[in-house]
Amino acid sequence: MGIPKENLAQGERIILQRHPHWKCLVAPLLIFIIATGVAGVLGGLASDKLDGTARTWVLGILLVIWLGMAGWYLVRPLVAWKTTHFVVTNRRVIFRNGIITKSGNDIPLQRINTVEFQHGLIDRLLHTGSLVIESASDEPLSFDNIPQVERVHALLYQEVLDDEPAEREGR
Repeated sequence: MGIPKENLAQGERIILQRHPHWKCLVAPLLIFIIATGVAGVLGGLASDKLDGTARTWVLGILLVIWLGMAGWYLVRPLVAWKTTHFVVTNRRVIFRNGIITKSGNDIPLQRINTVEFQHGLIDRLLHTGSLVIESASDEPLSFDNIPQVERVHALLYQEVLDDEPAEREGR
């Protein structure tokens, strides 16, 4: 869904909106697949070796454990990914995240001093990385797993540069 239009100031427009890179979901997905395989093997063994009430109890316990792992290792990271937003507007950088408890940061473009990006070999192959924004009075903020981080860096830097002449003219 993203940032609702009613949360933007008058005349503010969205230039870029991103969720974290999909690589954040790889480890939870692999854990879920392994847990499903283990649950399937254990369920098959329980069906072959046990009879009656014992089999029902063991299969029920396996199902509850598998559902717990599916919720924790698949549903929770997927919802967290979906509810995390990195947005650049013509006036500010917006970061929102959270499922039940929401939190966020807003950085006005005119307060941004430097914009840096960092990425290692794997991140370079996946076109992702961390974006570090240093504002006038705050500690640098690092936003991890930004898709196409170099493009976002260039776009954000361009927006900061475009905002400077208007600021000097007293907009």
